[in-house]
This record gives sequence, C-alpha cells and structure tokens, in this order.
Amino acid sequence: MGRVAKIVISVAAGLSVAVGLSACGSAGISVAKTSPYYPGAVIFLDHCSGCHTLGVVGAEGSATSVENRLRNNAPNFNYRVETVDNVLYAIENGGFSGQIMPENIVVGPQAQAVAKFLAHYAGSEAPHAPAFAQTSTP
Repeated sequence: MGRVAKIVISVAAGLSVAVGLSACGSAGISVAKTSPYYPGAVIFLDHCSGCHTLGVVGAEGSATSVENRLRNNAPNFNYRVETVDNVLYAIENGGFSGQIMPENIVVGPQAQAVAKFLAHYAGSEAPHAPAFAQTSTP
C-alpha cells in the first residue's frame, strides 16, 4: 500500500472517530429538541454532568456507592427532587454543603433554563412517600 493511501486511510479513520465523539455530547439527551426544557438539558449536560447524575441527559457523575465516592461526586438528580428556587440558590452559592461546586457556574438565562429543567425532571426515580391525612385539632 502506498504512502498516500495510508495517509488517506488515517485521515478517514481520524475523521470517523471525531464525528463519533462529537455526537456523544447530545446523544444522551432524551428531551425533545422542541421542548421548552431542551436548552436547560444541554446546559446541564455541558456544565453539570461531570459531577451530577441525571438519566434524562445520560449524565453519570454521582458515586454509585460509598466505596467509590469522590469529593466531586454530587447529588444524583434521578432521586433528588428539586425546585427552581433551590436550584438557583445552589447555582449562585456553590451548592448547599460548601463542597466543591463553583458559584455561578452558569448565570442569567442559562441558570434559569437549568433550574426549570431540573425542577421538571429531577426526582423521576425518587420513591414516593405515602401522603398522610391532615387532622384538625379542636
């Protein structure tokens, strides 16, 4: 095989790998592109998935057991229910526990998009506690 043919094959293989890897970033998002939550899903995947887990975007950043937990393993949003206000607080203040999350990792409209996205999708696998009837006191 000639030198030019080897170069062409090498370049083609490299481009194939590059295209495959570039598709990985959005392949995990199962939110429809037409959804109002899609922009938040993309921002979450880009900025938060290294530390947090959330199946709807294919993010696996949380520890799966105590034995393999690292300092940067953050809450698993498959099980943790969130509100818009709590997410915005965490984004602005670097989380709740003072761990490693940077303050203002996203700001403005991006922070709002992530907060609305998480408030809608977080906790999808959380166990549902039974509701207790409220009784009035005489």
